[in-house]
Amino acid sequence: MSVELDVFVGNTTIMDEEVYQLWLDGYTVNDAVKVRMEGGVMDECEASKDVLLSDTMDQYRTFQMCERLLHSPAKLANQLLFQIPPHRQIMLIERYYAFDDTFVREVLGKKLSKGTKKDLDDISAKTGVTLKSCRRQFDNFKRVFKVVEELKGPLVENIRQHFLLSDKLARDYAAIVFFANNRFETGKRKLQYLSFQDFAFCAGQLISNWTVGAVGESSIDPSYNMVEDMDVDLDKEFLQELKELKILITDKDLLDQHKSLVCTALRGKTKVFPEMETSFKNLSRGLINIAAKLTNTKDVRDFFIDLVEKFIEPCRSDRWTAADMKLYLTHYTNSAHILDTFKHQVVWDRYMGVVKSCIFKMYHD
Repeated sequence: MSVELDVFVGNTTIMDEEVYQLWLDGYTVNDAVKVRMEGGVMDECEASKDVLLSDTMDQYRTFQMCERLLHSPAKLANQLLFQIPPHRQIMLIERYYAFDDTFVREVLGKKLSKGTKKDLDDISAKTGVTLKSCRRQFDNFKRVFKVVEELKGPLVENIRQHFLLSDKLARDYAAIVFFANNRFETGKRKLQYLSFQDFAFCAGQLISNWTVGAVGESSIDPSYNMVEDMDVDLDKEFLQELKELKILITDKDLLDQHKSLVCTALRGKTKVFPEMETSFKNLSRGLINIAAKLTNTKDVRDFFIDLVEKFIEPCRSDRWTAADMKLYLTHYTNSAHILDTFKHQVVWDRYMGVVKSCIFKMYHD
């Protein structure tokens, strides 16, 4: 009895995106087969369970062989073992370096060390992300951190070029690197309402405005070690200059003038004006004291918890809306420019520009 077979021969590596995602998510081969069966793939392909198992195992082997190339994505384009079209290479890289927001939220700001890696079992149980996926994501964070630590120039661009990531994903990794380097506290209970994307936005503001790289290379002290990544380290000279802002709360006349200007601008524009007027001095002291303490490493780490405790919580307890917050901070910032004896406008704008943006993002009605 003769049997007719249709045979197709090609050299392009076959990769199923759904199976790739199951592999990335840490599913075993058998669990992946179950998911594929439940998704109806056997009906679509008229394949038996054994064929599906064999196909899944084969693809898992391919992904495992590709993984070492994904650690240095540029190698994927130059290798000859796998014939992978460029658009498929982009997909492989982007998905391999993608991460779960719930997972990154647990490790954000922590040291990317063996100590943190030991906690991955607990983080996996808490977030529902498989341990294998947690390890892949953590190792990716650590790998990117180590590579960009040795590079000069803009952090986001270095990540994008070296790891061939999209601009959005490169910016997210820049936030992770920045938080890990400066060890910002993000795990306290009062900060749990903030998502990774809230923190990533704030990281972008800090990188763009408060780092050494933000001032431009021509303005950098020649003694500064240019081997260090300028977008990761906060500008120490700027942090020292922030102490000059204390005059806004230590000089009683300036404090009273500032309050008068802000209250005049706000009167009649919001229902919570009486609360704004009453709490002005305490709120101003809160913001200025945060600025003045940023020369201390611990106070840098506590930057976000300080914003919540010294400013956001008092405003929330007085039932300010997000619109009230924006109105207040806009006039609070702008009114300082009218104070005749206040001579630190550039430092003030650089500080308040970031603080305003972060508070707007962090203040949820």
